[in-house]
Amino acid sequence: MATYTQLLYQIVFSTKNRETTLLKPNREKLYRFIWGLLKNKKCTLYRINGTSDHLHIITHIHPTISVSSLVKDIKVSSSQWIKSDCIFPSFDAWQEGYGAFTYAIKEKKALVNYVINQDKHHKTKSFKEEYAELLNEHEIEFDERYLL
Repeated sequence: MATYTQLLYQIVFSTKNRETTLLKPNREKLYRFIWGLLKNKKCTLYRINGTSDHLHIITHIHPTISVSSLVKDIKVSSSQWIKSDCIFPSFDAWQEGYGAFTYAIKEKKALVNYVINQDKHHKTKSFKEEYAELLNEHEIEFDERYLL
């Protein structure tokens, strides 16, 4: 019997201390790097975008991959690559934690549009506000102290 899954995730994480180090001219390079990593792990990237201090990744995760190991690989590999290629000179590291939220496939289009419009969205809302809303929307209890 074959295995069939549709594991649609929104993965969100920020730079360490929410530092605004992901400068726009090189973000596309970072997105392509992460896309390649996801592709190598048999994950389907639907959209990646972000701002100067955080990323949103909309992806189908292959059933053999755990979310935590995928995020760890993305953060470790991209951090090493950023530093070796100096694409973001002030980049220090990614935050320790992350958010991973599941969605029904019928929500994919709206979710992708939301991620496409990150620059516009963050003209009126901080990452901290957005992240707290995501946690509340998914009924995840959290400690305000760790949102920075």
